[in-house]
Amino acid sequence: MTIYLEFEKPLAEIEGKAEELRALARSNPEMDVEKEAQGLDKKAEDLLKQLYGSLTPWRKCQVARHADRPHCRDYINALFTDYTPLAGDRNFAEDNAVMGGLARFNGRAVVVIGHEKGNDTKSRIERNFGMARPEGYRKAIRLMDLADRFGLPVVTLVDTPGAYPGKGAEERGQSEAIARSTEKCLSLKVPMVSVIIGEGGSGGAVAFATANRVAMLEHSVYSVISPEGCASILWKDAEKMREAAEALRLTAQNLNELGVIDRIIPEPLGGAHRDAGAAIAAVGAEIEKMLGEMDGQSGDEIRSNRRKKFLAMGNKGLAA
Repeated sequence: MTIYLEFEKPLAEIEGKAEELRALARSNPEMDVEKEAQGLDKKAEDLLKQLYGSLTPWRKCQVARHADRPHCRDYINALFTDYTPLAGDRNFAEDNAVMGGLARFNGRAVVVIGHEKGNDTKSRIERNFGMARPEGYRKAIRLMDLADRFGLPVVTLVDTPGAYPGKGAEERGQSEAIARSTEKCLSLKVPMVSVIIGEGGSGGAVAFATANRVAMLEHSVYSVISPEGCASILWKDAEKMREAAEALRLTAQNLNELGVIDRIIPEPLGGAHRDAGAAIAAVGAEIEKMLGEMDGQSGDEIRSNRRKKFLAMGNKGLAA
């Protein structure tokens, strides 16, 4: 069953009518409605191009959060082989919001780490909606240490509204864990590439995305705070999230112009949720390119280039 976003309601009506016609024809084989149904299909395709050709920042937020958008587990299952998950931070507990382990990517041994939101009510609660606790970031640090020790590239898949802000997480050192994960990213002597596949929320995302190469899917978002949170702070009104989304400059296009990310990965027409296979394949091709760009570089070069990249960040935006 297709899940339609609020701004897609006109599209839902057209596609619904086309399906009704075809259902009617299936129940009455003598009826020939295919020509009318195809006309509706063409109208729906044109409307889809129109809607997704001019998405506002707030609408991109809605697309990035779409329930049917492929998540970290989907990418790992499709792109990586011999995946061996590793669990726990060897200090407190396992955090199901973060998944990661050893794997092969196109035959290359790698470490893959990502946020997992879940795809139904039960799994979303189990995964804490992709909001990692300190133990999740400490597990990621453990995995990155392993990668550095054995010379394995690190691939991260970012999809989180932000780190979990609960009392227990704060008591166990949430800020310190995020900071140490970010520090670990900067210290690695192995190639590190990151893809924002949905939401990239605040420090919870930066802790996985301080990489040599950072890519974003076309309709993903990456920001210091959610539009709702920003609106609540600035205007004391979460309903001003549309204005906040504009001000935050959180789209892939904005961030590419500012030099915060390195490239944008195109999505299928209508977003990754309409053709998950094509979106996942596009991400896989881009990861291969990004890793290939660092082939032949020494560990010191890789680390130095990553640090220089982040030290220089902001110059492009200021010059503009």
